[in-house]
Amino acid sequence: MAALKYSRQREAIKEFLSKRTDHPTADVVYENIRQIYPNISMGTVYRNLSLLSDIGEIQKVPGLSGADHFDWRTDAHCHFLCRNCRRVIDMNDTGIQQLLESAESRYPGIIDGCRVSFSGICEDCMHPESGIHDA
Repeated sequence: MAALKYSRQREAIKEFLSKRTDHPTADVVYENIRQIYPNISMGTVYRNLSLLSDIGEIQKVPGLSGADHFDWRTDAHCHFLCRNCRRVIDMNDTGIQQLLESAESRYPGIIDGCRVSFSGICEDCMHPESGIHDA
């Protein structure tokens, strides 16, 4: 693959995502990058997010509402998708590495990754003041 041409906008998108843990949507990325580059188009943001995801520099996480969310972390980890607030939350220590190793030992092909998402009601939404008490 040819070397990727440098882009100030792409670098700004990467820097923005690197400082986030909340898995923003393309719309959120666009609104924030527009503050730095007022003339940037939504199409440019979408193309750069897609490119960065395709080359493995970020991770695209399908959300429950249909919009993709973007994650700076590309290591193997699970996500929790809240049905109430629609947040995408990183889950650590879920045993995903053991799952990958088990799958690799049982599958004759080459496994180079996996995506695991759980859905339900997040801890914040389960608090009584949110109106949701049982999942």
